Amino acid sequence: MSKCMSLEEAVNLVKDGDSLWLSGGGGGINDPGYLLSGLEKRFLDTGSPAGLTLYHSAGIGDKQGGGADHFAHKGMVRKVVGSHWTWSVNMQKLAMENQIEAYVLPQGVMTQLVREIAAGRPGLITKTGLHTFVDPRVEGGRVNECSKEELSFLFTKDVNDYIFYKSFHLDVALFRGSAADEDGNISFEDEGLMTEALSQAQAVKNCGGVVICQVKRMVERGGIRPDCVAVPGILVDAVVVDSRQRMSMKTEYDETLSGKKRGGLPESEYMPQDNRKVMAKRAAMELKRGDMVNLGFGVPAGVGKVLEESGCQSCIHLSLEQGIIGGVPATGTDFGIAYNPQAIICETNQFDWYDGGGLDVAVLSFAEFDRQGNVNVSKFNHVVNGVGGFINISQNAGRVVFTGTFTAVGLREECKEGRLQILQEGRVQKLVDTVEQVSFSGPYARQTGQPVLFVTERAVFRLTDEGVELTEIAPGIDLQKDVLDVMGFEPIVSRYLKVMDPQLFRDIPVKLKL
Repeated sequence: MSKCMSLEEAVNLVKDGDSLWLSGGGGGINDPGYLLSGLEKRFLDTGSPAGLTLYHSAGIGDKQGGGADHFAHKGMVRKVVGSHWTWSVNMQKLAMENQIEAYVLPQGVMTQLVREIAAGRPGLITKTGLHTFVDPRVEGGRVNECSKEELSFLFTKDVNDYIFYKSFHLDVALFRGSAADEDGNISFEDEGLMTEALSQAQAVKNCGGVVICQVKRMVERGGIRPDCVAVPGILVDAVVVDSRQRMSMKTEYDETLSGKKRGGLPESEYMPQDNRKVMAKRAAMELKRGDMVNLGFGVPAGVGKVLEESGCQSCIHLSLEQGIIGGVPATGTDFGIAYNPQAIICETNQFDWYDGGGLDVAVLSFAEFDRQGNVNVSKFNHVVNGVGGFINISQNAGRVVFTGTFTAVGLREECKEGRLQILQEGRVQKLVDTVEQVSFSGPYARQTGQPVLFVTERAVFRLTDEGVELTEIAPGIDLQKDVLDVMGFEPIVSRYLKVMDPQLFRDIPVKLKL
């Protein structure tokens, strides 16, 4: 008997009070949007299912009402635990208005935790999150006043501190694949990611729950090669077909993103010579031949393009936490997938590798950093954004390069004749006395001996035992007026302060020593 059913039949399997695990990658990537919209319609028509709990390891949404925002109706959800919130602006608003319980946990922790649930284990023991806002001694990942639950506790063994993240019960798994056969075997050949779908399905089945998958097409029984089955049919209860399923919000389908073929980058991925490219070039100069590298969202994703322009892409090994190995990271709303990837693996396994020390260097964005070297990417002006994989990556990489503009909101700059010109200063300070929330702990990095560098478009800093030290300044920039006067703290100014390489500010490939 085929497991394929109508959308209405599938969403009726979800009951009031159920706990759901949603799989996806932000920007509509691997988003089971057809299923989610069906649940939303059922709730608006009938008031059911209500009182749901949502778990999602990555951002789920498109900032246009999709993803987790399909559940952002009063009474439909009572609690949400997610690593990243900015893709679902309406759900974010409910959390800020104290209308739902809301929590943030690191993406890697969540993907590993669902595997622990699948295995029937009580939780996950890890150092990831220590001395950040998810540490139970700090905020415990709680977002608002009505969020009282303790999702973790401190665990000490042989004088070493760990965090024990507790397992929880799951009733429903919602995820997306490319094709399904009549027995419910699922393949992912048209997707840019694998996500944590297998662990998710195993966890829900072992909790006695229901697993529902959205696919683009059905094939005959046996039509999927066994080695291409990502989630076996024994774990799947229902399959729903959405023939209009897109690869992501931005991209209908691109074979170079799924790895089916290799090709050049689209014109939309061109990176102009602006302040963002300055930072991407300077960050690339920190890489060493053979490095295992993670690139974060925003400016860091541009490092892949800098390497390609410089002919050095084969000299290092790029990866993304979503499970991508190699290739050139897509930017904007398609971040998380890559053009011409060498491999696409389960993100749970990717985080295992990261947490165990597989990364030599991580290039990540900062929203703000302070005099102690603490970094905030998770909360601004009392609004929750979440961290995605930032904590796993930043804490466990051998060394970290943080990138970001010196100020924000209204900042206008241009690169001209090998110099940086500030046309209009930003209104928001990003180098502050104390960050609003600690997503990365500078003191903990010093304690573990982790090298930390901060790259902005006009200056470079490094974290030392004495504090944050200014080591480089851009050509054309006034030290006092353009740097020190727009900082919220006084840095150590290196005795050997030097000028940033002028080639960073010219529209030419940077010469990398790789």
